Amino acid sequence: MVLRALKVLLFFGTRPEAIKLAPVLQALRSVERIEPVVCVSAQHRELLDKVLQLFSIVPDYDLDLMHHDQDLFQITRSILERIEPVLSSERPDLVIVQGDAHTAFAGALSSYYAKIPVAHVEAGLRTHDKYAPFPEEMNRSFIDRVADLHFAPTKNARENLLTEGIAKETVYVTGNTEIDALFLARERVPLVEEPISGKVILVTAHRRESFHGGILRICAALRELALRRNVTIVYPVHPNPNVRRTVEAELAGRERISLIDPLDYVSFVHLMAHAAIILTDSGGVQEGAAALHIPLLVLRDTTERVEGLQSGGARLVGTDPEKIVAEVNRLLDDKHAYKEMARAKNPYGDGHAATRIVEIIKERFL
Repeated sequence: MVLRALKVLLFFGTRPEAIKLAPVLQALRSVERIEPVVCVSAQHRELLDKVLQLFSIVPDYDLDLMHHDQDLFQITRSILERIEPVLSSERPDLVIVQGDAHTAFAGALSSYYAKIPVAHVEAGLRTHDKYAPFPEEMNRSFIDRVADLHFAPTKNARENLLTEGIAKETVYVTGNTEIDALFLARERVPLVEEPISGKVILVTAHRRESFHGGILRICAALRELALRRNVTIVYPVHPNPNVRRTVEAELAGRERISLIDPLDYVSFVHLMAHAAIILTDSGGVQEGAAALHIPLLVLRDTTERVEGLQSGGARLVGTDPEKIVAEVNRLLDDKHAYKEMARAKNPYGDGHAATRIVEIIKERFL
C-alpha cells in the first residue's frame, strides 16, 4: 500500500515572507512523504523575485497581483479572487502562511473559507494597538484566530496566544525562521563593488503608519546626523511611492547620506553585519540585528518584538528627530553603552526553527 503524500501549500507574496518561509520550504522538501506546493501573490513583485532567485524557488502558482500604489482594498479583493481556484484545484492538506502581511491575512481567510487547516509561522506577536503597526496588528490577530497550528517564535509570543484563549496544544515555540535565513545568507559570498568608509548607520523605514509625517521626521533626524557627525548613512529606499517620493525629496544629494535601491538579501545581510548602528521600523531587521549583535534603534512608538528591548540590544526611539539624534549620539560617544547593547543575547532563535516546524507538521499530520 502506497501512502498518499501530505500536500502542503505555502502562500506568500512579500520579501519578508519569502525570506522567512524559504528555510521552511527547504525543510519540507527533505521529507519524502510531504509534497510542498508554492503559491505567491507577488504583493511585492520586484523585491519578491530577488528572494525567489536567491533561494532557487520556482512557484507552482503566481497570482501576479501587484499594481502601482495599490491600496488595502485592492490587495484583499485580488487575493481572494485569485487564490480560490488554486485552493479548489490543489485541495492541500495544510496551508502555511507567515507573519502579518496582507497576503498572509487573505491567504488564511481564504483557507478558512475552504475549510483547509492553516499553520501560522511567527504567530503571537502583539503590540495590543490595532493601528500600530497598521494593518499588520489586526492581520496577525485574525490569522491566529483561524489557524490550527501556531508556530510562536518566542515564549512571549506563546503567552500572548494563550492569554487570548488559543488552545495550548496548538501552540509551539520554535524560534524565528528569520534567523535560519540569515545564517543561510551568511554562508554566501556577497558581491560588494566598493567598501564604505567611516562608521556606517544603516536605515530602513517603510511602515504604512509613518506615511503621514513619520518618514519626514526620520529624514529630519538623518539630515542632522549627517551634518554633525562623521558617519555614512546608508538607506536602501523601499519602492513604495509613498516612501520613495518623500525620502528622495528630503535626502537626495545630501553629503554623507547614500540612498540606494533595495539590496538582494545576501548583500543586505552583509551590510547589516558591517553597520555600527541600525535604525529600522522593520520586524525582520530587528531580529537580524539581534543575531548579528548590532545595536538597534526602533523607529516606532511600540514593537511586537519586545524581546529585543528586554535583552538590551534594542531601544525604542519612535520618529521624534530629537530622540533619534540623541540616541545615536549616545551610542557614538559612549563606548560602554555601545558595548552593552552589542553584547546583548539574541532572543530570537538558533537557526533551527524551520526544522522544528516541519517535525511538528510530521507529528501532527503523518
